Amino acid sequence: MERNFGGVVWTNHALKRLTERNISQGDAWAAFRRPEQSEYAKAKGAWIYYKTYGNQRIEVVAKQNEKKEWIILSVWSRQVFKKTKKMDSLAKLLWKRIFKK
Repeated sequence: MERNFGGVVWTNHALKRLTERNISQGDAWAAFRRPEQSEYAKAKGAWIYYKTYGNQRIEVVAKQNEKKEWIILSVWSRQVFKKTKKMDSLAKLLWKRIFKK
């Protein structure tokens, strides 16, 4: 993994998290460059960028430094489960059975 990859600077923390969490630097970079969604992070001036690959959602925290360079601060992933019509039907059936009047 490279400290300067894809035109952005990666902190040691971010590189360590990529290794620990078995996330490729390329996938994390793609989540940052072409996110499906983004929002302000808790850290001042930082953003969280999201991209889903199959059932894995990669989340990248980044901010610009005083030189206007983008810095990747951290990266993690979460499992996501897509909602299906079958799941909706099962949930409705259970709801009716539990709260049957």
